[in-house]
Amino acid sequence: MRKEYFKIDPNAPAPLVTEVIRAVRFQEIDMLGVVWHGHYASYFEDARMALSKDYGISYDDFYREKISAPIRKLHTDYFHPLYFGKEYSVKARLHYADAAKINYDFFIYDNAGTLCTSGYSVQLFVCTESKEMLLAPPPFYQDFLDNWRSGKLIDKQLAAS
Repeated sequence: MRKEYFKIDPNAPAPLVTEVIRAVRFQEIDMLGVVWHGHYASYFEDARMALSKDYGISYDDFYREKISAPIRKLHTDYFHPLYFGKEYSVKARLHYADAAKINYDFFIYDNAGTLCTSGYSVQLFVCTESKEMLLAPPPFYQDFLDNWRSGKLIDKQLAAS
């Protein structure tokens, strides 16, 4: 059993989850025909963007509110390679946090269902005008957290599918 990247709080709402399906493109492979390790961060980003779209908290919201969310930490574990032309899926989970941070973990599976790569990212909130790190979630993100805790996000995502 794989160890969780983030401590699971039994009182927190369940993580929000989404999955994207992609195929390895020629420009993503190295001379051995496997995905170059540096591309995995962009695969994580594909899933992060899909999750934000699915649950209504996009980068546009951050820009509008003059908040950036730079990545503070990015970690990747490699287990099996991905090969040119093969399909893979990236599952992203957003973990609930009352603190002023955004915790995602990611799981990449090949088309046989083998876990090839996993990882996580931690993002912080920064005011784009003052360049100061926020110590609490900004109001628009706190509204998102409140909706998540109340179950409204799960209902919204189910309705969209």
